[in-house]
Parts: sequence; structure tokens; C-alpha cells
Amino acid sequence: MLRHAIAPSRRYTKASHDVVRHPRLTSDAKILLLYVQGLTAESADRPLGEHARKLGITGRAYQKAKELLAVNGFLHERREQGVRGLWATAQLLSNVSLTPAEAATVCLGRASEGSEAPETAMCPGAPDPAVGEPAIGGPVDRVVGGQLPVDEEREKNSPHPPSEAKPDPVSVPDPEVKPDPVPDPEVKPEPGAAPDAPLPSDVAEGERVLLSLRHACRELYLGAKEARTLAALAAEWLRRGVTAAQLRRVLTSELPDGGVRSAVGFLRYRLVHKLPEEPLPEVLTPKPVVAAMIPCAGPGEEHLFRPARGEELCGPCGRAEARRFWLRQRELAEGQPAPLPWRERFAAVNGPRAEPC
Repeated sequence: MLRHAIAPSRRYTKASHDVVRHPRLTSDAKILLLYVQGLTAESADRPLGEHARKLGITGRAYQKAKELLAVNGFLHERREQGVRGLWATAQLLSNVSLTPAEAATVCLGRASEGSEAPETAMCPGAPDPAVGEPAIGGPVDRVVGGQLPVDEEREKNSPHPPSEAKPDPVSVPDPEVKPDPVPDPEVKPEPGAAPDAPLPSDVAEGERVLLSLRHACRELYLGAKEARTLAALAAEWLRRGVTAAQLRRVLTSELPDGGVRSAVGFLRYRLVHKLPEEPLPEVLTPKPVVAAMIPCAGPGEEHLFRPARGEELCGPCGRAEARRFWLRQRELAEGQPAPLPWRERFAAVNGPRAEPC
């Protein structure tokens, strides 16, 4: 193999042989790792998916590359809640394989250097720079006391003597206060009164299919209340034998060229106008009635058989009887005289032929 290589003098990235010759990393994972390695500090704050989109690595290829980088220790992710309560995904991409403890150590080292990183670019395991150092010492109980009771502070001839103890309101019932009515167990609640009532299985399945359309097409994004209003129409499809995958394919295929203006109206129109016909009820074919065993009327030893059309002879006996019948018919036919020629039969019918004058 011939090789020709010119070392660049500028605009290059040093690639480790451990990365280039890694047996378990795909080409997309290696290119994405080297691309991020050569970025500047300003461009490195963006998420990994945005860099992959610039390289044309999208969809399943990006998910596979990201999974391989994470499994082999090159990518570390962690979801953390920032100062303002917003959740962010922190990503750390290195050109060497790191364990989670080593990745946390790297982030702690960067935080100690005073590098101010945005909230979306925090390393996993790094402390939040906005949170101060904890107070010295451990938690202690609150100190109670130090003040005398009110009765002891009051003088002997106080113009405001303490009020007498009032009777317990619980022990003395008030005649004007009526007790709460006990609910009648026989009274059934009205339908729809319970907001958290469980949905039927087909309606719940239809709602899940409608909510999953956002992953196939962003234009068909539905909210929870919108999906609940269309769940009954989707459940009717499932009751007519359509699977969840087939329903999802019908709703997401052949979208308008101009886009979907209203996801609720578009899906309601398709669910109503493309509803398949109800399956025909299965016609149960009657099972054939099996006749009982009867004795054969033929000669020989007595034996049983099962008749099919009301016959009295079994198969072998019936064939033997038919053979004997036709033999008798042939003997009778041979014993009869031969038929007359046609001239004689014609003369016997029309009389003798008259002689011409």
C-alpha cells in the first residue's frame, strides 16, 4: 500500500490513535469527537446535537454515535436543576475514556479555576457556582426558653385578671350546628362526576396513539386535553380491528403540501372520514351431525357401520350387491330374443307393401 501525506501547517486537530483506531466507535462517532475537540471555547458551549447537525449526522446515526461515545466513556451527561429552577442537560466530551468519578473530578477542577460557564454547559458532578459555601458546623436544635410565663410576669393586683377556662367545644355539642350528612351508599355518582375515573382500555390506547404522533410529525403535536377529546374516535378504529401501528400510519401519511394548520381539526377529519367499515359478524357453520352406528343388512357376520345417506348396507356389502344386480340384469338381457331388423319392424307396423297395378 502506498501512502502520501502532507502535514498541515495550520487549521488542524491532533487526533489520538486511541480514538482513530478504536474498534467499537463508528466513523460518525469518531468524526463528531474530533470535530468537537477542535472547537473554540465560544463554540463548545452548544449542545452536542447541534454540532452533529452541522456535520450532517442526524436521526438514528446521531443516536448510535452518541450511544457509543457514552458507553465507551467519551461522553458523560447529567441532568441538573439550575439556580432559577430550570432543568438543563450537562455534557462532557473528552478525547480519552473517563469513568464517572474522573469526569466529576475534571468538572470540579474547572470550577475551581473560576471558569464561568453558562447554565446549559455545566459539567456533570460540578457544583453550582451560584450556591455559596455551607456554614461551618453541623445542624443544632433550636434553643427554647429564656422567658417567664405570662402568669408569673403579671402583678398580683392586675386590672386584667386571666379569663376562666372555657368548656371544650368538642365535649359539649352545639344544638344549632347540624352534623354532616352521612353519604348514602345506595346513591350512585353521576357519570363524568369523577375527574380521575379510569378510561377504558381502548380509549386509553387511542389517546396514547394520538400523543405519540408528535414524534412522527411535529405538525401533529397534540396537548393532553386535545388528545382526550379525540380518544373516543381513535378507540372506534381500534374496536374495528385496526392496530395501533396501522392507525398511526394512516394519520401521519400523505400530509397536505402546505402543512397542517390545525392538528386537532386535521386529525378529527381523518378519524371520521377514513373510518373503516365494521367487520362482518362471523357466520358459524353448523357442525356435521355424526350418525349412529347401525348393523349392516348384508350377508355374512354381523358388523356395524355408520350410514351417510340412510343406506342399510355398508360399503363392501353395497358394492357386492350392486355387482350381483347387474349380473342378473345381463343374464335377463341375454335370454331375450334378438331384436328384429328395422325393415321387418316397419312392415309389422305399416302392413304388407301393396303391389303396383
